[in-house]
Amino acid sequence: MRVLVWQWGRRGAGPRFAAGLKLGFADLAGTEAALSMSAGAELLREPDAPCCELPVRTYEGLGGFALQWALAPRRIASLAARLRARHLDIALCAMAGPLDLLMAAALRRAGVPFAVIVHDADSHPGDGFPLQMRLQRALVRRADAVVTLSAHVADRLAAQGLIATGHGAARAPDRSAGPLLIRSRLPPFAFGPTPPPPRAHGGKLRLLCFGRLLPYKGHDLLAEALARLGPRADLVVRVVGFGPESPPLAALRRLPGVTVENRWVPEGELSDLLAWSDALVLPYREASQSGVGAAAIAAGRWIVATRVGGMQEQLGAEPLARLAEPTAASLAEALDALLAPAPAPRAAPCDVPGAWRMVAADLAARLAPIAVRA
Repeated sequence: MRVLVWQWGRRGAGPRFAAGLKLGFADLAGTEAALSMSAGAELLREPDAPCCELPVRTYEGLGGFALQWALAPRRIASLAARLRARHLDIALCAMAGPLDLLMAAALRRAGVPFAVIVHDADSHPGDGFPLQMRLQRALVRRADAVVTLSAHVADRLAAQGLIATGHGAARAPDRSAGPLLIRSRLPPFAFGPTPPPPRAHGGKLRLLCFGRLLPYKGHDLLAEALARLGPRADLVVRVVGFGPESPPLAALRRLPGVTVENRWVPEGELSDLLAWSDALVLPYREASQSGVGAAAIAAGRWIVATRVGGMQEQLGAEPLARLAEPTAASLAEALDALLAPAPAPRAAPCDVPGAWRMVAADLAARLAPIAVRA
């Protein structure tokens, strides 16, 4: 089976997720995998950049986005020709973006069925771009299959009328019932070699809160939880990410032992940031699943997360994860337990390539009924 994985974002988790999927498919016997990314993707500038067989010029800014849509007929025709030349059996959108309807039209013209992986069924406060969910819903309606990484997202898509509940993947789908539903999971994200185990440095517990600095990330919960713990000589906290300044960030800055770094973290820094940490805290108020959690698993870090959305599904069985209710009191209790003198468990080394290969194998089997030559 010839599979194309595409994701046209320039920064963030989307391109890395697509690259991981492509490698997972490439490891399967009888499967040929290709990758389509934005020619301006940050990941393609890294020393270990993935091989991108189908680079696509995207846009920068609102004007560039409008221009791409103005040129849509020409872009679709050109893309369809490039797609036909690859003799694809199926295409998979790794994470939806603003220009994916152009790719959907090109795939239809080339006679290639496609699936889309839906990471979030609803916009988070302050997240995304205008019309994001409207464009995603239009893409889902055109797709032959929809992949979700948690039952939480599948349930939300069903509630929105985009997929039929109980729509299985054992046979070719009835398109009148909506696209085929495939449930998968988020594999661990590796950023460089696995770092030394937590606390190997012998000093204070290093707690990292990493990701976009947006309201739904729960920085207010973290600030209140740390205030409840009080000053701790055995704890140092870094909050790192990019977003608008806010009262919760100001509250965190006022706490002893806490630093806030409001900045974009390039791909090349992520491995050092994870290696610095002993534990990741994910104090989310809502979440479908967490790429930061996936990175923490790959790095063998402890995790303290709130039990919201799909977090229980993702982290409930992880030996290094502690789940708290989305309240400051429950979060403080979980953090206090992490600081207890009793030794915490250590996870076995994470087989990251094997995890991606397993996810790709499951997707390949479930996508086979709609593939061109399956």
